[in-house]
Amino acid sequence: MNTRSIMATSDTPPLLPTSAASGHGGPPQLPQAPGLWAALGLIGLYFLLQFALSVAAGFVVGLTVGLGHIGETVARIREQVTAIMQRPDALPLMVVVTVPLAALIVMTLARRSWPRLWTQAYPPGFGMRRPASPAFFGIAAIVGLLLPPLGGMITEWLAHGQPVTQNVAQMGQNATPVMRAVFALMVVSIGPLVEELLFRGVLLSALLRRFPVAWSVAGCVVLFGLVHLPGLHFRWFALPDLMLLALALCWLRLKSGSLWPSVVAHGVNNMVAMVALFVAVAQHHA
Repeated sequence: MNTRSIMATSDTPPLLPTSAASGHGGPPQLPQAPGLWAALGLIGLYFLLQFALSVAAGFVVGLTVGLGHIGETVARIREQVTAIMQRPDALPLMVVVTVPLAALIVMTLARRSWPRLWTQAYPPGFGMRRPASPAFFGIAAIVGLLLPPLGGMITEWLAHGQPVTQNVAQMGQNATPVMRAVFALMVVSIGPLVEELLFRGVLLSALLRRFPVAWSVAGCVVLFGLVHLPGLHFRWFALPDLMLLALALCWLRLKSGSLWPSVVAHGVNNMVAMVALFVAVAQHHA
């Protein structure tokens, strides 16, 4: 089964650009999908930008402290910078600043690199349009609500009592209430949007250019899980949870003819995690 067969069996046929029509009276030609290396490069750039922007932010903090304490020893300035970075809001604030900037850069790059694919409903398009039916938003919300407890049970069964911690949860847990709320808003909105564009938009289209649907979805699912492993301290037993989520997101993308249901399901999934974090913090301080 290939991309064209997906489009043929969908309730709503894809809208092909009229500019892509054949000059010989034949059927319209699909715009060229992104290459696999281009898709992987864009994903790598997104995470590299987060690291680079974090380093730049740390440099700015160090420079500001140094200029404000001219004459003091380097060791003393280093101690002050370390004290600033160890404040509860320091790391969440850095994430809140760097992730949107990185997301803006890669989304702009994707839009300018493949403008004809941006709003096209089905692969090789990226699906930045309304779904075939509004009902997919309801399905997406249900998926986002049901997968966290199901994935949590699978992870708990595989972990055999070993702790599963996330960098995101640890940063949010230590933050002040206001910063925690801002941090949570970013986690349920900007994070899902850019990740869905990269994985279920660009990457899935690139994989479908080379492989059948089943293999393309499998590749997207596995890569999504592996990319998130560092944030889980490489706890391999968290992979099935991530891969189950990625599989559901791929299904929503291909069935709905839109990326937005995947974004909604991803955001609701993250929201459940943030609510659990808020409850845990409240119980800890009770």
